[in-house]
Amino acid sequence: MSSEIIISKRALAPLALFLSIFVGSGVYFQATGTDFAFYQIATPVAALPAILLAVLLSRKKLNQTVESFLSGAGHSTIMAMCMIYLLAGAFSCVTKDSGGVDSTVNFAMTMIPSAFLLPGLFLVGALISTAMGTSMGTIAALAPIALGIASKAGLDLPLVAGAVVGGAMFGDNLSIISDTTIAATRTQGCNMKDKFRVNFFIAGPAAFLTIMFLIFHGGSGVVNGDKPYQLFQVIPYAAILIMALTGLNVFVVLFTGLVLAGIVGFITVPGFTTLIYARTIYAGFTGMQEIFILSIFIGGLGALMKEQGGLAFLEQKVELFIQRFSSGKNKTLFAELGIGILVFLTNLCTANNTVAILLTGDVAKNIAANNGVEPRRSAGILDIFSCICQGLIPWGAQNLLAASIFAISPLTVIMNVHYCLLLFMCCLVSIVINNKKQTSRSLFPADTYSLR
Repeated sequence: MSSEIIISKRALAPLALFLSIFVGSGVYFQATGTDFAFYQIATPVAALPAILLAVLLSRKKLNQTVESFLSGAGHSTIMAMCMIYLLAGAFSCVTKDSGGVDSTVNFAMTMIPSAFLLPGLFLVGALISTAMGTSMGTIAALAPIALGIASKAGLDLPLVAGAVVGGAMFGDNLSIISDTTIAATRTQGCNMKDKFRVNFFIAGPAAFLTIMFLIFHGGSGVVNGDKPYQLFQVIPYAAILIMALTGLNVFVVLFTGLVLAGIVGFITVPGFTTLIYARTIYAGFTGMQEIFILSIFIGGLGALMKEQGGLAFLEQKVELFIQRFSSGKNKTLFAELGIGILVFLTNLCTANNTVAILLTGDVAKNIAANNGVEPRRSAGILDIFSCICQGLIPWGAQNLLAASIFAISPLTVIMNVHYCLLLFMCCLVSIVINNKKQTSRSLFPADTYSLR
């Protein structure tokens, strides 16, 4: 039997069909004025015709093709991601119902001087999204509060909306319980703490520059009224951040956070019973069902496309881009750029950063391995470029939600999401610096100067 690698452009047809259904339906509903146009057809449903096409394109017997699909859908990486999704969803729901979100928001607002309300809102968004691991949840929780603050303090609404979305995208990209972080680390085979460190040294400067911009261009205001909070309710958020940074197993981190959130609810929330706790956990599970099902479908679809040579074709094209524009000295630079462009364009079509990472993860991993890019770097690049794209497209769920709450156009929102633009600049600088480090290491190996 020949072990020749199959390379086939035709094998990408299922992916094209999936994107056509998802994007095409979104464009149609957008034209008809439907709210959340790109989310009218659930992504798992849009994936079904693509799966059928992949089965029809297979040259193997039907039973073998189905086995390949099931093998990909049930891969340990996919199953680990799905379990983490469930635990993350449960944690978010329980902390919300136990008062953790409100207390954390109010505590942060109490600490913010009135002259720095706008950068303060960005910081609160960054804090909440990092703790919750969801940009949508952050915007849903913070945007109504931010709107009230903006109205009372006379702040510019589009600028406030952009600050909220920017803060939400900060944690969506950086949080260890974010589905994008989970997808990026699992597909690239690296530890969350290592990816976190890579991302932090890129996202941190971008956040600092955003705060500086908002301080000098955002104006100021004063908000009166009580902002009640209980520090005890913030403990689950603080605990998972500390545990995650120590490198503890993510399942242990999330399960411990879930238990702590339940304890907080029992102590601080009247009527929070064991039955309510159990129902809230299950509500968190069901809230993750779309990404859960989609991950399984994409895992199976990806296995079929890989088997039929589609992912090899995509990898070949990106490798040609790297070879065409790079030399021996900047190979890492163009490899990381290639990974970034790949996931950015995919996210542009899917309007979902997790989906984009899942679709491009295997290809990115091979490109990284072939060009000396560390797994933690490829995971960081995947997550960051998908985050940048998601924060800057008017048909993305985050901008649509913020626009609906603030009653302004999504286009107006994206023009004020300064964080994502600054994140892009910081990421490019990081890619250049990392390439120089790799070049120096290859020219001057460490043991060249070792004493013998």
